[in-house]
Amino acid sequence: MDGVTKHSLRGRLASHCLLLETGRSLALIDTGYGLPDIAHPRSRLSNFFLALLKPELHESMTAVRQIQRLGFDPKDVQHIVLSHLDFDHAGGLDDFPQATVHLLGTEIDSAASQKTVIDRLRYRPQQWNTRAQWRGYAADAGEAWFGFEHVRELEGIGPEVLMVPLIGHTLGHAGVAIRCDERWLLYAADAYFFHAEMDERPRCTPGLRLYQTMMEKNRRLRLLNQRRLRQLRLASKGEIDIFCAHDIGEFEQHGGHSHHEPAQMARPAQKVRPVDVGAIHSV
Repeated sequence: MDGVTKHSLRGRLASHCLLLETGRSLALIDTGYGLPDIAHPRSRLSNFFLALLKPELHESMTAVRQIQRLGFDPKDVQHIVLSHLDFDHAGGLDDFPQATVHLLGTEIDSAASQKTVIDRLRYRPQQWNTRAQWRGYAADAGEAWFGFEHVRELEGIGPEVLMVPLIGHTLGHAGVAIRCDERWLLYAADAYFFHAEMDERPRCTPGLRLYQTMMEKNRRLRLLNQRRLRQLRLASKGEIDIFCAHDIGEFEQHGGHSHHEPAQMARPAQKVRPVDVGAIHSV
């Protein structure tokens, strides 16, 4: 499954979220599981995915608790950029009722329609109590960015954070590009699941290949966007750092701590610095 775990068909995956210090507030990229998911998993999550994935639901690992551990006030999270509405990315929305949630409008429409059995299992309206705060963006508007079309800035965040449509895993799936000093970070979310899928000669574990196929909404676009991400990584020569949501190795590389442990406060708590993107924390 994960290319690391031995003597087992199962493996370990991360739920990678990012906390950005911005000029006046905090922004969260994806939310992982939330406190209500921990307290009431069977009413919030599907029994099918609970049995299939066996998520480790620990309160200390939720985004809201890790933000507190880092010395910040969760009420300062004024923006959430959501890659898509799958239960393991949107579960923490209820923990930040004050935040504006930015996502593609096609994701809202697809999730709400719940046309297939998988849709009804992956999209959990129980997690959507902040829907009045959602801001949907047209998937066919925006500018070109390193070979990707319809890339756009987000209202209230600034030009250092861009939404990059990466349709395929879902019909409104998006990555998030973050300008950090002289380079870009590109969080590709579920556009791929295994780090070696971005190699010049790509490969993926059989388990993750099967899971991606089971969950895809548009196979042609999913594989096309994987190829474009791979080409961008090779062409950028390190100037664009691409990583996904669930690969353990990529999470630990960027987070600087074990996936078994919550983020650690590496410095005394401080106010958000008056810059566009001051710091990035993996949680």
